[in-house]
Amino acid sequence: MRLRLYIIPVILILVSSCGEYEKLLKSTDYELKKTKALEYYNDGKYVKSTELLRQILPRYRATEEGEELNWINAQSYYGMKDYIMAGSQYKSFIDQFPFGKHAEEAHYLAAYCDYLTAPKPELDQENTRSAIEGFNIFVNKFPYSPKVEECKKLIVEMEERLVEKNYKSARLYYDMGEFKASVVAINNSLKLFANSKYREEMMFLKLNSLFQYAELSMADKQKTRYQDTLDDYYSFMEEYPESRYARDVKSIFQKTDKYLKEAIPDTQTNN
Repeated sequence: MRLRLYIIPVILILVSSCGEYEKLLKSTDYELKKTKALEYYNDGKYVKSTELLRQILPRYRATEEGEELNWINAQSYYGMKDYIMAGSQYKSFIDQFPFGKHAEEAHYLAAYCDYLTAPKPELDQENTRSAIEGFNIFVNKFPYSPKVEECKKLIVEMEERLVEKNYKSARLYYDMGEFKASVVAINNSLKLFANSKYREEMMFLKLNSLFQYAELSMADKQKTRYQDTLDDYYSFMEEYPESRYARDVKSIFQKTDKYLKEAIPDTQTNN
């Protein structure tokens, strides 16, 4: 009974509060809405803050208060951990107020939101690339910011994610036995990430893909493809003379060299 006496007033307060908020949403008093939006933001009631700000921001677009209200709107989404929406709002803020007092932090947080929403390496990495671009812009635009070193570390982390994404894509073609596609994917990856930690393995997979592609080719195509394999073998050995794949590489060379030495010269074929 005593517990019920406590609960009933709480319920009445909540109902009354919800009713007041609904009236506020329907109100045409924009100054009141602005005041309450700031109150809700300061109290950590970010959803209510953004709902009110959405209604009033167009009214304050060309005013001195517009910058601060837009900043609070972006910060509210960040406070809700809605990083996709927050990132979009930070970018919009930068476009509207490129020289505002919050511009530096907005640049950083826009990139950081992309970083927070970047998926695992197996998935599409659009947000990862966007985060790298955003952090690079921040470093170039604000070279003396205390956040520069953190940005550089995050850029390295994001680039490693792209390296892993490219490696796994190329490896997938190889594992599926799609050796022609594997060579193309590996070449693209090596061009993009010349100093990748996977470089030696990728170089070997490319060599073996060329060899397997030659092995599986029609007879009239084999000589050219074995020659491509031999050329790639010399490139591999020049870069990795003491490779951990030495035994497999030697086997590829021996089989390739044997075929090319035994192949009938083109001049004899034409006679």
